[in-house]
Amino acid sequence: MKKLIALTTVVVAILAVVPGALAEEPQEDVITRTLEACEPEIEAYCSQVTFGEGRMLACFYAHEDKLSARCGYALYTAAAELEQFAAALTHVASECLEDMKEHCSEVQIGEGRVGLCLLDHEDEISEQCRQAMDDVGMEAAEG
Repeated sequence: MKKLIALTTVVVAILAVVPGALAEEPQEDVITRTLEACEPEIEAYCSQVTFGEGRMLACFYAHEDKLSARCGYALYTAAAELEQFAAALTHVASECLEDMKEHCSEVQIGEGRVGLCLLDHEDEISEQCRQAMDDVGMEAAEG
């Protein structure tokens, strides 16, 4: 469980700076499902914890011997989904490095701005970058 919580913490930290342009962003759905599954634990052990910066995960870590199987499973599932999401981002970053330098070097990193910049320059980017974006389902957000 300690390794799982540590992995989840790392992945959540990565998500703080990822593009908001993947077709199936897991962040909100994963967080919602995990909070619902762990609601009894949050109420019992972590109700005074302020969300953010890994504090809730630290609380779960401190009380890991008291977590229900449902909450533990939700944390495991969240870690797996977020790890897959991070792998997709790594793939795009690796394949699009030169395109990011050429087209998005002036863009401030964070909140999906670089990903959106790549999408804005989709007609100008390399085939390998375009393929990586297709591989992970990266597309402009609707709305």
